[in-house]
Amino acid sequence: MSILEHTLRRPLVRISTLVAIVTIGLVALILPASAADCSARPAPGLDWSDCRKNMIMIPRSDLEGANLVNTDFTGTDLSHSNLKAANLSEASLLRASLADANAEKANFTEVEAYRSSFKHISADSASFKNAELQRTNFTGAKLTGANFEKAELGRADFDNAVLTGARFSYADLSRADLTQAKFEGALLLDHTFMLLTRIEGVDLSAAQGLHQDQINHACGDDNTKLPPGLKTPSAWPCPPDEAD
Repeated sequence: MSILEHTLRRPLVRISTLVAIVTIGLVALILPASAADCSARPAPGLDWSDCRKNMIMIPRSDLEGANLVNTDFTGTDLSHSNLKAANLSEASLLRASLADANAEKANFTEVEAYRSSFKHISADSASFKNAELQRTNFTGAKLTGANFEKAELGRADFDNAVLTGARFSYADLSRADLTQAKFEGALLLDHTFMLLTRIEGVDLSAAQGLHQDQINHACGDDNTKLPPGLKTPSAWPCPPDEAD
């Protein structure tokens, strides 16, 4: 190759190299820093986002801080697992079991958990905002400071659940059972839908945001304590709820 030819080719090499660098940079911006590894075994901080983990038995898994966004856990056994600070937003937990799991500060925003078991779960300060939790079993759950804003909780069972400082703003608690729930101080119940919500014997004297129309649609009795200014409806007590 002549000196002239070599000189003419050098700018082309520089341009090709520059194009390659720019292309790699654009790909790096478009692609996530690390893709989910759906075949990975349970481990703290792993990424199972968008993975299918349905109908499997993985109790006692350590998934602390894991990325479980939009993961399909339908019918899966996660009982006794460590889900502390895990992100399960938009996950499918239909008929799944999280019984006795540790889910403190976990993110359950917009999960689908119809007929799931959260029995005895420790989920203090967890977020259940906009979650679908109809007929979910929260028996004995620890839910201090939990956020249920705009959650669907129809027929949810809170028997012996600890709800101190829980927030139910704009949530649907229709036919939910709060009769044996435990809490100190106020529950936030502003704009909460309480059609036939069971509150027999519940002390709601410190509840915040509670109005007479909510009480009129709920199911209490003479042992239900209401905030100042609210009256016991003449329709109380309600007939027993129909078994299903």
